[in-house]
Amino acid sequence: MMTKYIKWILLISFVVGGYFWFEQEKPINVTTIQARYGDVQSVVANTRAGTVSSCQRAKMSFPIGGTIASIDVKEGELVSKEQLLMSLWNVDRQSRIYEAKALVVWRKQTKNSVCINAENDIKTLARTKKLVLNKLASQENLDNALAKSEASSASCAAAKAQIDVAQAVLKTTQASFEQTKLFAPFDGIIAEITGEIGEYSTPSPPGIPMPPAIDLLTHHCHYITAPIDEVDAGDIKVGNPVVIRLDAFREQIFSGTVKRIAPYVQDLAKQARTVDVDVTFNKQPLPKLLTGYSADIEIVLEKHKNVLYIATDIIIDNQFVFIVNQNSRIEKKPLKLGLSNWQQTEVISGLSDKDKLVSTSGNSVLKPNILVNVVPKDD
Repeated sequence: MMTKYIKWILLISFVVGGYFWFEQEKPINVTTIQARYGDVQSVVANTRAGTVSSCQRAKMSFPIGGTIASIDVKEGELVSKEQLLMSLWNVDRQSRIYEAKALVVWRKQTKNSVCINAENDIKTLARTKKLVLNKLASQENLDNALAKSEASSASCAAAKAQIDVAQAVLKTTQASFEQTKLFAPFDGIIAEITGEIGEYSTPSPPGIPMPPAIDLLTHHCHYITAPIDEVDAGDIKVGNPVVIRLDAFREQIFSGTVKRIAPYVQDLAKQARTVDVDVTFNKQPLPKLLTGYSADIEIVLEKHKNVLYIATDIIIDNQFVFIVNQNSRIEKKPLKLGLSNWQQTEVISGLSDKDKLVSTSGNSVLKPNILVNVVPKDD
């Protein structure tokens, strides 16, 4: 009988012990972090990749059609302002310049001849007036001298006007000749050349894009154009500092400044409405930049130095965080927050740098007063 009682006692003890074992509260593993002191800034970023652009770029074409006679540069060549880049066949226009110059010379000589006669007629008129006063000539002689003097003076003025006409013709002819040449409007590098010697170059008709004969751009001056969501555009001001990242140089961060904010909103089909912002590079060592590189920008709207901050992703409902108290239990901590970005958020009040913040706050099991076990991050 005693053995039977002992078996029952052991069985009951095992059941009761198992019940208490399974019913006791089991801690949840969490990792923790602590608030830190440092700089926090409010930033706005581009919605789509920005683009590195040259400060100056000219896609040049001839205003007239013609056969390419010479290409005086090569792709990738550095050129200076006013340097000749390309020419069309222009012998006929050069001949018209010679003709126009000869016309100017002829008009000048004609003017000299006519005006000399006019001066002589003026002198004759003066002598005739004296003769009439002395009654040595008739009034008819005076009238004839006066008419001849006025007519020759008018002819002299007309001859001078003809010189102006000839010079205008010369300028027009020279302008027509200049249309057969392309000169560099600024110092830069030849990006692309379209056409070969002997080919016919056609000017671009209205509404029909044609490849430029010469694509010239600056190689030492660049800026970035990036789209900003219309919601954030109102907070941006010219002069705001900018953090620049280039896909081609991922390990480097560059500084810049907002130079221009577009005065209108881009409304592209099936895309968010955006405002283009131009950003210039600050003075700093720069790698060799190529026009067309993709870029990302972060425009700094405001910056607070040496403030308490926490990771943005552990904040719940933008109001509170979970901390682990001295009893190893979850505690809800309401916060007053300041500046924020997607990485850091300033804490104005409600927290200290000694509090252990639950970094796994995204776990839906977590709630106040739950027992937890803090484990290292590596685990």
